[in-house]
Amino acid sequence: MTEDGALVPRGVIRITEGREERTGDVVVDEAPFTLYLNGREFVTLVCLPRDLEELAVGFLYTEGLLRRKKDLSGLEVDRARGIISVNATPSEAEQSFLRRYVTSCCGRGRAAFYFVNDARNLEPVTAPLEIDPSTVGALMAELEQGARTFHLTGGVHAAALAAPVGIVYLYEDVGRHNAVDKVCGRTFLEELDTRDKLLLLSGRVTAEMVVKAARLGVPVLVSRAAPTNLALELAVSLGLTVVGFARGNRMNVYTYPVRVRLPAKTPPAAQRRASPPPSVGTQ
Repeated sequence: MTEDGALVPRGVIRITEGREERTGDVVVDEAPFTLYLNGREFVTLVCLPRDLEELAVGFLYTEGLLRRKKDLSGLEVDRARGIISVNATPSEAEQSFLRRYVTSCCGRGRAAFYFVNDARNLEPVTAPLEIDPSTVGALMAELEQGARTFHLTGGVHAAALAAPVGIVYLYEDVGRHNAVDKVCGRTFLEELDTRDKLLLLSGRVTAEMVVKAARLGVPVLVSRAAPTNLALELAVSLGLTVVGFARGNRMNVYTYPVRVRLPAKTPPAAQRRASPPPSVGTQ
């Protein structure tokens, strides 16, 4: 394992056009860590074994179990035993949260009604951030360039919190949920204002990604990949601008285009601002 807890060297037989070559390669590491909340075994996260403090805090925050930094009273990681211990002020959500095993795969086994209930408990995002398509393209290029573990292995997802001028935090993980949780955890710990920020993703936009973004309070969610219909329905109700297939100078704006400054050939800015406010929603 490398020093950053991300890569493991492996021998490999590489075959190119029928020719065999014995060589070395690196693969991404993956390990289970059990999260204890207030002394009780809570959930097991299978993840890239680094940035574990951010992961634990971000997971609890995006699940509604941590609301304010002052509620967090203790955080300790025991790498040898695969344990993360968190002490925090108990919340109502903690009592109803079902203990489950969380894998590094793209889903966490949560039924759609969990996302809908999560969304109902969130305030719509009303921040008036406006961005240019060129800014979106530049930020996604920065995300791709900064995803160093992906370039070495091809085996992780990346997520980042960004301002229009550039990326603030960038994290990678085997699971895209984990990568987003790490971003959310860092933002929570530093109590950063997110009303003028964007959440950038390398993977597809699902309902859970929208709920996490809305809880984080960012007005714009951008991904290289596609959104799902349920994600877009939730984005409409939560006042979130969703941009998908953001690659180079191309992108699809699915919800709240009022936040994206469109080219001059589109209707004037005054007309675009006459669109329904974010609390109403247009798809």
